[in-house]
Amino acid sequence: MAGTRVTNMQTAAKQPPLVLPPSHGAVAMRIKATNSSGERLSQTKSMVIPEPETPGKPINRHRRNQSQHSIGGAGGGELSVPLQSTYLNKAKISEGGKKLRKNWTSTWVVLSSDHLLFYKDNKQEALVNLKPGNRAEEVDLNGAIVDWTKEKSSRRHVLQITTSVGDEYLLQSDDYPTISKWHCAITKIADRPCSGAGRQLARPGLQRSSSQEHLPRRVAEAPPAKEPNRRSLMFPSSRLKHSASDSNDKIGVKNRLKKFISRRPSMKTLQEKGLIKDRVFGCHLLTLCSREGTTVPKFIRLCIQEVERRGLQSDGVYRVSGNLATIQKLRFMVDQEEALNLGDSQFEDIHVITGALKMFFRELPEPLFPFRFFDQFVESIKTKDPKQRVQVVKKLVNQLPKPNQHTMKLLFCHLQKILSHSRKNLMSTQGLSIVFGPTLMWPEHDSGNMAVNMVYQNQIMEHILIESREIFGTDEV
Repeated sequence: MAGTRVTNMQTAAKQPPLVLPPSHGAVAMRIKATNSSGERLSQTKSMVIPEPETPGKPINRHRRNQSQHSIGGAGGGELSVPLQSTYLNKAKISEGGKKLRKNWTSTWVVLSSDHLLFYKDNKQEALVNLKPGNRAEEVDLNGAIVDWTKEKSSRRHVLQITTSVGDEYLLQSDDYPTISKWHCAITKIADRPCSGAGRQLARPGLQRSSSQEHLPRRVAEAPPAKEPNRRSLMFPSSRLKHSASDSNDKIGVKNRLKKFISRRPSMKTLQEKGLIKDRVFGCHLLTLCSREGTTVPKFIRLCIQEVERRGLQSDGVYRVSGNLATIQKLRFMVDQEEALNLGDSQFEDIHVITGALKMFFRELPEPLFPFRFFDQFVESIKTKDPKQRVQVVKKLVNQLPKPNQHTMKLLFCHLQKILSHSRKNLMSTQGLSIVFGPTLMWPEHDSGNMAVNMVYQNQIMEHILIESREIFGTDEV
């Protein structure tokens, strides 16, 4: 018996090793013996045997779950590899037709085959891929409406996406080429006639998860006709965007607008009927005087008369600020040409009157000292000889338009009266010059020499105040 066992062992040692034939260049199979009536084949997870006439794809030998490389979409399906991704500004303004408070956030946006995915940053995207339970905010683009908008935000380059369930999102980027590419890509996906699931089933060479067979490569069938989405059923007006008569509707609207514009009354007609009234504040001095038929605006005369009646001895007159709300109310009454009584109790504070007068001069489109004379007045104040300086300034004043010249004369004569009560109101020539320097003159274009210009403005005002009798004379305006 022992000899027989030795002989068998020697025979087995001499036999060549068993070589298994290759199995289509794929995965080796292993056979497990069981006590049951039949035997079954156990294969690795990636084992797929394609048909002989169809070349198979390289087999992925990594045993990582495929769901770790894809992001779950709506309905539990898998989305394809992201097409593009970048940082964009995102705001959700409506959910199911209910408006939400607009809150802009910088978001890492990923565009997949039929969804938009929003992450806090690109690091979170990687974290979501590793942890399938940690889902990102998804936007289904099937049946969505994509368009540019300027009404929903004051920002530029804003893209509005309205989903089929009534959710509205805004995407924005300061870089126009970037947001334009996103607009084109999202629009293409939103206008596709079939859903993401249909596209997956139409792909050739897909594997059924419940079978060991490999589907043969076949030609994808034509997609079914697009059914009306839920939004078009809920909001029938939205179908106008895709209707065939859209161009006709636009032409009709344009024609109606043209007729309305051609028939509307002119500005002059509306002014004659009193429907539109010109403002007083912010109106050009020449235009206002021409409209009122005078060389000094009526409002300036009223303010000066009221200040001289009860404000010459007020402490800090023209230096102390009045209540801004009351000043704005006075301005509104003047612009609306309402009956104005500056002696009313609501204008009891004299600083409201002086504040409104200074506001009138500050809001002139062109200052009391016209732009073209600014440099000439600056050069005149540089004259060293005092007598010659007075004559140069007087000559420039006489060259001003009559409304500017007469208004300036009335104002500086009024300021002379303020200085005559300086012991009571504590206002000096230098103090009034600081107040009225930047109020009555400024350059047309800011050259960056604001501090230098302010020095010259104050010097010009102070010189005219001191020499006002010589420059303007004693005749009343």
